[in-house]
Amino acid sequence: MTGATSSNRPPRVLHFVTGGFSGATQVAVDLVAAHQMSGNFQAKLVLRRKRNTNKPRVEALRQRGLDVEVVAGWSHLATIWQLVKICRVFRPDIVVAHGFSDHIWGRCAGLLASVPHLIHVEHNSRERYTYWRLAQSMWLSKHTDAIVGCSEGVRTSLLELGFPARKTMAIPNGIRLEPYFDQPAPIKNRTPGIVMAARFARQKDHATLLHALQLLKEKGHRPVVQFAGGGKKRYQQAAQQLSRTLGLQDQVNFLGYCNDIPALLKQNQICVLSTHYEGMPLSLIEGMAAGCAVVGSKVVGVQEVIEHELNGLLVEHENAHAMAEALERLLEDVTFSSSLAENARNDAFAHYSMERMVFDYETLFAHLLASHPPRTVIE
Repeated sequence: MTGATSSNRPPRVLHFVTGGFSGATQVAVDLVAAHQMSGNFQAKLVLRRKRNTNKPRVEALRQRGLDVEVVAGWSHLATIWQLVKICRVFRPDIVVAHGFSDHIWGRCAGLLASVPHLIHVEHNSRERYTYWRLAQSMWLSKHTDAIVGCSEGVRTSLLELGFPARKTMAIPNGIRLEPYFDQPAPIKNRTPGIVMAARFARQKDHATLLHALQLLKEKGHRPVVQFAGGGKKRYQQAAQQLSRTLGLQDQVNFLGYCNDIPALLKQNQICVLSTHYEGMPLSLIEGMAAGCAVVGSKVVGVQEVIEHELNGLLVEHENAHAMAEALERLLEDVTFSSSLAENARNDAFAHYSMERMVFDYETLFAHLLASHPPRTVIE
């Protein structure tokens, strides 16, 4: 699958992504681990330092045998310069720059370091593209071999922004399915609880789920909700304050970072992703693989995964009443919940495996290395 190199070594791929341990970070980590396992590519992971970059989690990646470096995040110029230096030592054949705005700085560094091939991966359907950031991205697209959306919805969003159609494609994100291979317990034998595994960030909509819980409480339903995920403290504190204001302290647990999401999902009946926008909702796919009945906000990315009333339920964005009605329906009708959960699990295994995602990326890399000559070196 790999392209030939002058030294007959495996081609080198550098994945650059935020160190905030978002979904984009997880995809980059998974790809680096998969390249290492397949032996098709020699891979390095470079993280841009964020306030919430967790040193123990970085060290845990190194303990897994991954080649990981962290560059400065306090200045874009510092980020680019440090990444250029890493590229000049590692000499990658391909730089894969994940997520906004990191895909800009990663490709700038790759271009300055004369890396032969650049790939831009977009992980969300809605990003903060100012006029200047979009202009930078469009200029860089002229020097970029491929622009990848992590779902068809993201690809469509990129095309609507004006990115070149001939370079823009979709490679859906995938998850490791091994933790979900064992047949999960039936819905009726699980705790009638709800899991939302999502970092606390501007993108996520914990508030709507909390308001829905208050509405359910008024109707006599008191499901326990597990919020699993780190993120920014101000968003977590806002959710905690709202929980207290609504009188939900005895129903809502803020778990923080959870290192065994599969076990948590398998114990509960329902997985929810209440969100403002998505690229490809990995946490929802994990809920599907775990055999949960799933509920998601009706936004780009989520709509691509959930087929309403067949493998889950879609609710209108920021509509607590719709969310409460969906949850009430699942809690009261176990037969319906079980049917959705079975279909969701089948879809997760059929369409969203890690193996499929890795194959698509490695096929793209091999195609670029075999078909496209290196760009002119910039002095």
